[in-house]
Amino acid sequence: MTIAASYDALARMLDYPEEKQLLQVDYNLVRTFLNKMRLCSPISEFADFVDASSLAALQEEYVATFDFNPATAPYLGHHLFGDNQKKGGYMIMLKQEFERCGYTPVGTELPDHLSVVLGFLAHLSRQERQEPRQSFIAECVLPGVERLHTAFAARQDSHWKMLVETARLLCAEDCKEVQPC
Repeated sequence: MTIAASYDALARMLDYPEEKQLLQVDYNLVRTFLNKMRLCSPISEFADFVDASSLAALQEEYVATFDFNPATAPYLGHHLFGDNQKKGGYMIMLKQEFERCGYTPVGTELPDHLSVVLGFLAHLSRQERQEPRQSFIAECVLPGVERLHTAFAARQDSHWKMLVETARLLCAEDCKEVQPC
C-alpha cells in the first residue's frame, strides 16, 4: 500500500457514491495505509456507516452534506476565499499546475473539489515528486482542508466528516517535513 493508492482511494470515497462495494474496497486500502503509518483516524466509523446503509442512503447523505450545505461543500477554493476574485485565481492556478504536471482530472468536478485535488496528489506521488507535492499540500491543499474540517465541527451528524478528517491527517503526514504544514 502506497500513499498514491491511499490518495486515489480517498478521492474516490469523496466523490458521489456510485457503488457501495467500491467504497468498502477503498476504505480497506486507506485503512491499511493508515495502519502502516500508525495514523489514528475515525475512518472505521465511516466503514460501519457504509456497511449498514443502502446505496440510496449513502447518496442521500452525501448530497445533504456536500451539495445542500455550502459550509461543508468539498470545494477548497470556497473555504479559502469565499466567493471573490481570489477564488478564481486559485482555480486557474490549480488548472495550470495540473497541466504543468501532466494531470488530467477524471470526471467533471471543478479543479478545487477535494476529490480532484487528492487525485492530483496521487498523480504526484506516483511520479515520486515529493518536494513539489509537499509544497503544494502546504500552500494549496492543507489550508483549505483545515477550514473544511473546521466547518464539519458543527456537523456531528455527518459520516462524511470522517473522510475529511482522514484527508487532513494524510495530507499533514505527507508534508510534515515542509514548513508550515
